[in-house]
Amino acid sequence: MQLGPFAEGSHNQRMPVLRLGLLTLLITMAPSWGKTGWANQNDTRLDSLFSQLQITDSGQKARTIEKFIWKIWRESGDESVDQLMVDGVKAMGGGNYEGALIAFSSIVKGAPNFAEGWNKRATLYWLMGDFEKSVEDINRTLALEPRHFGALSGLAMIRESQERPLDALQAFERALEIYPAMPNAAERIRKLNRQLGEPI
Repeated sequence: MQLGPFAEGSHNQRMPVLRLGLLTLLITMAPSWGKTGWANQNDTRLDSLFSQLQITDSGQKARTIEKFIWKIWRESGDESVDQLMVDGVKAMGGGNYEGALIAFSSIVKGAPNFAEGWNKRATLYWLMGDFEKSVEDINRTLALEPRHFGALSGLAMIRESQERPLDALQAFERALEIYPAMPNAAERIRKLNRQLGEPI
């Protein structure tokens, strides 16, 4: 999953805003699918990018690095998988969840070691309100790419919506360790700490 804007208010009010923000990010950050060449979570460029993400104190630079990381994660190196990803993201963005589920399920079946396939299906399940299936796919994503801050932030949002603040806090903290400048994460951690009565 991919981090969206965190709206204030109760989780019932927040969820539609979160879903709209997530769909906007999925559409605006769509990759250039015509390129070939193996990439995804095993790409050796990621180690350097994550090292830079850890040390940068510039929010703008961090967001640029983040975009490069997402671009690499989303490139499977297989044209048929990439086309399924295009089809799935388009269907999901248009509210055709059944079509998106067919596409993403085909990806995880045909390319089970491609982390972003699991992450996209986790996002879809989240939008469909099936949080347990979403968490299952998030766990598959993290097993393949433990640094997937998008999956961790998605897990945190699910746990918030389930009123499990401690689990949400732990997921946000893991994401922030990987991506210290992650937008909104530090504020969410402070609010969750206040909710839990922990010192800030």
